[in-house]
Amino acid sequence: MGRTSDAREKILASAQALLESRGYAGMGVADVCKAAGVVKGSFYYFFGSKEALALAVVEQQWAGQLAVWSEILVTKDAPLDRLHRLFEATGNTLQADQRSCGTVSGCLFGNLTLELSNQTEAIRLRLQEIFEAQVDLVHEVVAEAQQRGDTHVADTREAARSIVAQLEGQIMFVKLYNDLRRLDAMWANCLALLGARGELAA
Repeated sequence: MGRTSDAREKILASAQALLESRGYAGMGVADVCKAAGVVKGSFYYFFGSKEALALAVVEQQWAGQLAVWSEILVTKDAPLDRLHRLFEATGNTLQADQRSCGTVSGCLFGNLTLELSNQTEAIRLRLQEIFEAQVDLVHEVVAEAQQRGDTHVADTREAARSIVAQLEGQIMFVKLYNDLRRLDAMWANCLALLGARGELAA
């Protein structure tokens, strides 16, 4: 059982690396097997198709991200402090990515959305669910900030959606320019979007 589990994890790790470096179109089954050091029979034992493998990578990535986002956002700290920590954690992740390989690979979910939104329905629908879950987490925080009078927005859910979109957009720019300074104005812009009080923006 240990060897079986180890082979599956190697396939997933290789697939994630290839998805990040080549995208879905550039990730072939043969390439995954070669990188993982397994035969095709092992691949198809775990995954019925390339699409099924990509979905498994997405699920694994989301499980990790959800744990991090929940740890940051689902606390009793001041809501804007929680949001600020989410932005800081995002920057730290991108910085670690750049240090490890010299370039920023970006967000797997955003990358796949841009590449596959009109091609692979199962992946597209799962990405929709993940982004909605992100919006849900941020919305809880924005709604609490609004109740406290810390923010002033017309629609807290749409404000949360804009924050998630801002994060994704800035990550895309960081990847495009391979420049972490693209994140510098992100928190100030978020506060402006939320109509946060001046003393909170300081």
